[in-house]
Amino acid sequence: MNGEFLNKIIQGDALLTISKLKSNSIDLVLTDPPYFLDKMDNGWDVKKVALITDYCHTIKSLPPGMKFDKEQGKKFYDWYYQVSKEIIRVLKPGGFFFSFSSPQLYHRMVSAIDDAGFLIRDCFIWLYTQNQPKAMNLNHFIEKLNEDKKSKENLKNQLAGWKTPQIKSCFEPIVMAQKETEGTFLKNFKKYNVGLLNTNVQIGDNMFPANVVSTNKISEVIDRCFLISKPDKKEKGELNTHKTVKPVSLCEYIIKLTTYSEDAIVLDPFAGSGTTLVAAKKLGRKFIGIDINEEYIEIAKERIKNTGKNYSVTEKLNSAIQMQIFESKVEYKRKHLKKLQRI
Repeated sequence: MNGEFLNKIIQGDALLTISKLKSNSIDLVLTDPPYFLDKMDNGWDVKKVALITDYCHTIKSLPPGMKFDKEQGKKFYDWYYQVSKEIIRVLKPGGFFFSFSSPQLYHRMVSAIDDAGFLIRDCFIWLYTQNQPKAMNLNHFIEKLNEDKKSKENLKNQLAGWKTPQIKSCFEPIVMAQKETEGTFLKNFKKYNVGLLNTNVQIGDNMFPANVVSTNKISEVIDRCFLISKPDKKEKGELNTHKTVKPVSLCEYIIKLTTYSEDAIVLDPFAGSGTTLVAAKKLGRKFIGIDINEEYIEIAKERIKNTGKNYSVTEKLNSAIQMQIFESKVEYKRKHLKKLQRI
């Protein structure tokens, strides 16, 4: 039943398309759904969202994603509950469901997945430092007050450094959920080849797999424990217009942790520009992608076409990471030696 979809990306609504997949047939669902911030919901259009300003009533140039409405969170929960019900149907017993989210909506997403019948196993954290602070000062509002210039300046001085409650976001949560196994873990794994985690997968400087992952060098300790490869422009693709492309190495990490054989099927119902599918192909896994946006599908097809199966990718990356960490250690010691010489 899934044969017509295997190793393809299908254009269509996620709920409708997932309903056509065979029950108990998918090993892993790894996806990054719409977050329902501002107008970016399950019906969003990339070109329209880029041009929307009329709902940003305070500051017209406020970009999508910076305004939050509690009703959108409720709508997200209702919609993602239905999606999760379909996902739990198609997953094999013991199969895993990893879903990216935002800190603002993570609780809604996890509640929807939990209520759909999944076991919530963990929360993964994708840690990064390169992000734009969204907090704003209130000078714009102060200028509109019906007060004299001196009073306005005094108020600005009093509130210098005080901004709206939006701290710089430096992580992205990823829920790790699992469909209940049939019987014991061993019995389930023997029957379905899924349900356990591959702890042979290493992270950072040959460390045991963790629920924190970084794709950028941050510090010696963090890099040693959590660093995987950094994405580059070539990986994303020169013509990739998707706003939130995830690193291939991050998707590879999750796929290697949770899928056992080349017969494993990885499903991404919100495939975007195809990063999950690219990672699955590189690791020799079967995949099914779904997306409603024709432009993204064409980008994904091109990326998949240019991707070859490569089992040694992680080993090569580990060597590169070890060299980075070693170089950072040498630099660290060099700096501190200079400090000691000055004392």
